[in-house]
Amino acid sequence: MMSQIKKRCNPDQPPAMASDGNDSYSEAMLETWGDMPKYSGCGRPPTCKQPKPEWKFIKVVKHRSGGRVNRVTYKVVYGAEKDVCDLMGRHTAYVERTNLTSRQMNGRMVRKTLSFSREVEMLRASCIWEDAMYNLTRSVKSLRVEVNEGQKRWEQRSPAMAAGLTDHIWKPYEILTTVIVPVLNNTK
Repeated sequence: MMSQIKKRCNPDQPPAMASDGNDSYSEAMLETWGDMPKYSGCGRPPTCKQPKPEWKFIKVVKHRSGGRVNRVTYKVVYGAEKDVCDLMGRHTAYVERTNLTSRQMNGRMVRKTLSFSREVEMLRASCIWEDAMYNLTRSVKSLRVEVNEGQKRWEQRSPAMAAGLTDHIWKPYEILTTVIVPVLNNTK
């Protein structure tokens, strides 16, 4: 997953991230974006990749008792605590909302379901389709813009419109009929 984020978003450093108590995210970030420190010539050469100072990663753990959350602890893994908390807050609500949306739109992501994927390629394809549908065809209320043009008060926008990738909300047939020409990298 981190290699896909690196390839699609930012090859130089990871985006700001928040996770639950899972330690594998910080390890995956190090493996994907971490740098091996320069060997000074003294002692053993370094063998572990190191994070960069501008990384931002917070781990939020919800402690439950009887099915209810009774306290939440957080730990800043990478970055200065003030910078990370100002940018992302001390909760994982937006991550949980994204996961819920994925489960609602993609039956293969639902826990304990009959519509599971037997092959990884099919799961990957359904996730790509769900991402395309969400980002291109769905208007998101929090992204709309006030326009006040006659009877029209709001301009509905999709996440792709808000990111400047398109100028309109797509129809599903547009996704199915659009041919994307791959860009060849001829650097030698």
